[in-house]
Amino acid sequence: MIISASRRTDIPALYTAWLINRLEAGFCVVQNPFNPKQESVVSLDPQDVEVIAFWTKDPRPLMAHLDYLDRRGYNYYFQFTLNGYPHWIEPGPPTRDTGIRIFRDLAQRLGSQRVIWRYDPIILSQAMGPAYHLGVFRYIARALAGHTERVVVSLWDDYQKSRLRMREIEDKAGLLGENQYRPEEKRDFFMGLADIAKQSDMEILSCSENRLASYGIADGKCIDDRLIKQVFNLEVSSAKDPGQRRECGCIASKDIGAYDTCILGCKYCYAVGGSDRALVQYGHHDPQSLCLAASFTHI
Repeated sequence: MIISASRRTDIPALYTAWLINRLEAGFCVVQNPFNPKQESVVSLDPQDVEVIAFWTKDPRPLMAHLDYLDRRGYNYYFQFTLNGYPHWIEPGPPTRDTGIRIFRDLAQRLGSQRVIWRYDPIILSQAMGPAYHLGVFRYIARALAGHTERVVVSLWDDYQKSRLRMREIEDKAGLLGENQYRPEEKRDFFMGLADIAKQSDMEILSCSENRLASYGIADGKCIDDRLIKQVFNLEVSSAKDPGQRRECGCIASKDIGAYDTCILGCKYCYAVGGSDRALVQYGHHDPQSLCLAASFTHI
């Protein structure tokens, strides 16, 4: 079994204490995000867990426990989002240069294969057009060269949960969306990203795009059987995760997070409907609880 920790919230940044308690106990409880009364027990015993994929913008709280993970025999890697957006888009995560230092520290500890850079999502607007993103992407890529072997990119999608927050960005950054750019501008942009990644010896892959291969950006899998084989020498199923959207290429995993629990405040986030709800959930969170969400389990 592969554990995803988590697409739904930033467990390393915000819920490390809960995670370590649940790893020590050997299991956790996960609520169905569409029916909270439906709950399942997920084994976290090292004998049952093939790999843990951590998703985060700030792994520092968890970095203090990496020796513990190693002693218990867990295989794990990180999907580390580092966009360098201004504070009014990403108020909670570390700043760009701080994020670079954290990323490099983590990669020095784990190796370049086990820390994957996510430049995601790419928000295209009048104030943040292709030239802006190519400049930021080049800056970060050069700083991370030798510290990661893979970068994952995707374009911002118009999720209902983030729509109101994104209107705030539209007021500051101008018209949002890629449709404002001519086909040749988009071609030059994506090929530019691919060229920068190549110059920094990084494989560049897309996340749930399935349309960038002609620009040198192959379709990717964030939870990837090929990566798991390469890094951990484990053979896992290559079957697509049926619980993910059609464009997603990830293999099957069990997510142990919960929606509406991240308080980092990123305007584009699809996992939080409202910051007030997330703050309430975070305030009621009990690190000793069986499940991460504030609402207590029925099991």
